[in-house]
Amino acid sequence: MLQALTAIFLCQLAGEAITVATGLPLPGPVIGMALLFAVLLIKRKVPDDLGRVGDGLLSHLSLLFVPAGAGIMMHVGRLEGEILSVGVTLVVSTLATIAVTAFLMNRFGPGRKAAARRG
Repeated sequence: MLQALTAIFLCQLAGEAITVATGLPLPGPVIGMALLFAVLLIKRKVPDDLGRVGDGLLSHLSLLFVPAGAGIMMHVGRLEGEILSVGVTLVVSTLATIAVTAFLMNRFGPGRKAAARRG
């Protein structure tokens, strides 16, 4: 389990290093997540330890939003001038996420193979 957690943190560290070295406007953890995803695609499976660690992190996901919420409250004055653009961005990104999720579930979700066999 410690190895799986170390692998996750190493991917995040690699993502941060890539962001700093290249100046990409993407957060390091996002790049690290993409790196981890690429490695898992190459291996064609998720190791059991990594799956357990990921499930543990996901079960406590709400706790990870506390620092972000505190940071937003500290800079609420800066957000007041941008409330319209932030609001529109949140609504549009939420709708886009719902649409992409629905498309992917329709395309790859459970029952898709059974429907293909019947048709």
